[in-house]
Amino acid sequence: MRILLVEDDAMIGDAVRTSLRHEGYAVEWVRDGRAAEAALATEHFDLTLLDLGLPGKDGIDVLQDVRRRRQALPVIVITARDGVGEKIKGLDAGADDYVVKPFDMDELLARIRSAIRRSSGNAEPAIEVMGVRLNPATREVTRDSQPVLLSAREYAVVEALMLRPGVILSRAQLAERMYAWGEEVESNTVEVHIHGARRKLGSDFIQNVRGVGYFVPKPGSKT
Repeated sequence: MRILLVEDDAMIGDAVRTSLRHEGYAVEWVRDGRAAEAALATEHFDLTLLDLGLPGKDGIDVLQDVRRRRQALPVIVITARDGVGEKIKGLDAGADDYVVKPFDMDELLARIRSAIRRSSGNAEPAIEVMGVRLNPATREVTRDSQPVLLSAREYAVVEALMLRPGVILSRAQLAERMYAWGEEVESNTVEVHIHGARRKLGSDFIQNVRGVGYFVPKPGSKT
């Protein structure tokens, strides 16, 4: 799961990035509105955390540009602007949620999970495919009701595929969800994590279309 963090405060940005990475998210951190605009126009993200008081370009303008491009990207505003009028302005501009600083990190993580569930069309907190059940709210995975311990990157692969059952994701798309910019990605790293997940969840759980990518079947489909 790949998150763009747009925050010009170094202390807040570092703390949020560290917490998100600890939870297994791949995080890109930019510190001004122009850099955010460029990243959003050229890269894929699953969610954006957007400050409003940014140098270069105000966060509201960045948000409005995202919605003008009809990007269905979940955006959570994180800001010190706590007036009711500011909240209304942010939500009307297209924010999916609005969090006022200072915030509790556990609450922000819960709001991130909720926004991602809504964007993927999964209103229910848990997803189940072929006896494998994943709960994005708690990041717990079970197989036939038995808990399964996945590494952070194995979880990232499984979550990306289970949120879009039946959709083929390429090796590059899966790598994006596991690694941030600048992190070295070895040529076989995606395959290594898929092998680990298959070993724990079943050899036929993650399926391969040679030369195209990987997918998990839709619930109820014949494999």
